[in-house]
Amino acid sequence: MNEMAGIGIAIIAGYFIGKLINKFNVPSVAGYIIAGLILGQSFLGIFNENFVEKTSLISDMALALIAFTIGGELLKSSLKKIGAKVFVIAFFEGFLAFTIVTGAMLLMKLPMETALLLGAVASATAPAATLMVINELRAKGPLAESLIAVVAIDDAICLMIYAIAASVAKVLIKHTGSIEWSHVLVNPLIEIAESVLLGVLVGGLLVIVLHWVSYTREVLAVVIAAIMITLGLATMFHLSALLSNMTLGIMVTNLSANKTKAFSVIESITAPIYTAFFVLAGARLQIGLLVQVGLIGLVYTVARMVGKIAGASFGATIAKADSVVKKYIGFGLLSQIGVAVGLAIVISHEFAGTEAGSLIITVLLATTVITEIVGPLSTRYAIIKSGEAGGMDARLSE
Repeated sequence: MNEMAGIGIAIIAGYFIGKLINKFNVPSVAGYIIAGLILGQSFLGIFNENFVEKTSLISDMALALIAFTIGGELLKSSLKKIGAKVFVIAFFEGFLAFTIVTGAMLLMKLPMETALLLGAVASATAPAATLMVINELRAKGPLAESLIAVVAIDDAICLMIYAIAASVAKVLIKHTGSIEWSHVLVNPLIEIAESVLLGVLVGGLLVIVLHWVSYTREVLAVVIAAIMITLGLATMFHLSALLSNMTLGIMVTNLSANKTKAFSVIESITAPIYTAFFVLAGARLQIGLLVQVGLIGLVYTVARMVGKIAGASFGATIAKADSVVKKYIGFGLLSQIGVAVGLAIVISHEFAGTEAGSLIITVLLATTVITEIVGPLSTRYAIIKSGEAGGMDARLSE
């Protein structure tokens, strides 16, 4: 299928199915994923694997926009109020998900290297679905603020865990050599620092340019250009595009006098891009793989959910966060598509020809069918039970 026509179909299908499912008090994003499942290889086959790969630019752009938007929520005043609590919560939800999934996979008799890599991937949380539900419900309060901040830094935590797990796994697979812990620990820190530095540099230039532009179309042009340049440079130098664009957003929201217009113009164009992103993400999933991975997939999914919920609650307790955060934050961190699938693809290349490489991509593509339906529903549950829902956002739900 022609890429442009396919993207148009994705947007229309996502809009109508999202609108339909929204009438049953289910987040629209779940409808977008379902639309993708229907149009993808699991059912109609209109969006095959080749088509999804050809339209990957939409996914890259959507994630960059989401990261920029998340950065825009991180005002200095908000960060001061939340403080170190967010880092404690993010560390424990990521580390406990990694630990519990790794242990569960070892109990399933999987090799240590495979268990470590699956645990590392389990630590990732997809910011896109969480942010969409928060926006859809117009949520405001300690839980919403904490969720946004946690998913913002989750990528850095996951990056660290994966780098360490991958280094250990390579040694175990080769059955030779020793682990160079200095490289294992330092390299991911360098990557994180370079990703942030890229966002600071482009963000600094963007703040200067925004001082001189005022018309809406000009603001839109320079902000989109900055996001795309950051995305392109991050990809070129193998850095985290999510961290770089999040830093870009932080720079604008904290340093630019024109920040309100900068984020409002971006918000005005994101609905079709986000819709296409989730539909195409859904098209990548394969229900048939659920049978193939069987018990391993089920155990992985349950163990990850337990790790995320327990880890986030434990971290919030240690950090003495608000009671509503302790009780519900873990339920907003279950979505996984995006960063995790990206990591699974990286693993399939880095560990090509090994059991780990083939099994992990299969488990991830199968189990995200579940997490991408359950994730938005559990986030919605958490926001509503916390009393922070401000009503349905007409722009997203209609």
